[in-house]
Amino acid sequence: MYANDPFSQWLGIEIVEVSAGHCALTMVVRKDMTNGFGIAHGGISYSLADSALAFASNGHGNFAVSVETSISHIKAVKEGDRLKAIAREVSASKRMGHYEVNIFNQKEELVAWFKGTVYKKEEIWK
Repeated sequence: MYANDPFSQWLGIEIVEVSAGHCALTMVVRKDMTNGFGIAHGGISYSLADSALAFASNGHGNFAVSVETSISHIKAVKEGDRLKAIAREVSASKRMGHYEVNIFNQKEELVAWFKGTVYKKEEIWK
């Protein structure tokens, strides 16, 4: 999946661990990811969490697509911060999955909390 994901590659995401229903990713915030306040644009942590959701939910083998997501930004993220997203499956059925993604900075402080719901298609990854 990552090999065909130019956006995650542009973010500089590194895969730490991926398994069915679980994923850990890291990335470093660059200057071109900051906004006019000198902090990371909210879309950066959202995108990191969204990638973690995708990798964790697709780890079961079926194509999974998000149908609802939301994020709470808890602490400001700045240029040079190293973020780590940890996704975990909260509940799942044959067609739906519910996930939580926590994002931490290099000090292991929680900077964002993301939740997402995915729909699992019948189509299998090859």
